[in-house]
Amino acid sequence: MLEQKDLEEFEQKIGYSFRDRELLIQALTHSSFVNEQKINKKPDYERLEFLGDAVLEMISSAFLYRKYPDKKEGEMSKIRASLVCEPALAYCSEQLNLKSYIQLGKGEELTGGRNKESIIADVMEAVIGALFLDGGIDQSKRFIDSFVLTNADSMEMFSDSKSILQEFVQGNNLGTVRYETCGESGPEHDKIFEVRVFIGDKNYGEGTGKTKKAAEQKAAYQALLVLKNK
Repeated sequence: MLEQKDLEEFEQKIGYSFRDRELLIQALTHSSFVNEQKINKKPDYERLEFLGDAVLEMISSAFLYRKYPDKKEGEMSKIRASLVCEPALAYCSEQLNLKSYIQLGKGEELTGGRNKESIIADVMEAVIGALFLDGGIDQSKRFIDSFVLTNADSMEMFSDSKSILQEFVQGNNLGTVRYETCGESGPEHDKIFEVRVFIGDKNYGEGTGKTKKAAEQKAAYQALLVLKNK
């Protein structure tokens, strides 16, 4: 259950105080939580997610239109998809520790809902929708600029980082890419995998995820950031 201090803490993180705090509560509330309430039921985030998705698409589209004046529609669509896909939004949310504020039902909590990228990404979009209703397009744009589009160049790599890493390593004759599962944690129904990626014998990145594939994607992304900054 969200408390006043939790809401104030989250507002401090995003740099905005809601005039209608019920919108923020709604944005952070999953349907499983609502379904378990007997009285005083509050709405879940799904309607706000619908709105936030549209706002995010518009803001990110305008950003890419200005950033890439020579790219065609198809190219920009592909880049936008990589910036706002579920894994990318979930990754961006980590700087806010967003998952710790989500209100989940007991059943969803027990089955690992707090770490599901689909839920976390939906809540990111719901927060954008709530900001749009409470503070207008300027506040939702500020949030998107600050927490989604801050590293647009590197986030383009996120959606298919394993393939991009493989191509980069082969193209530069750097050796062989190898992934190694170095740890698992959590109960059987809610496992978190830890993976390292090696190029030759050197560790270039680490990642965690609900599946080995997701952990490998994050490890590959970290490796790409290292290689691109060399």
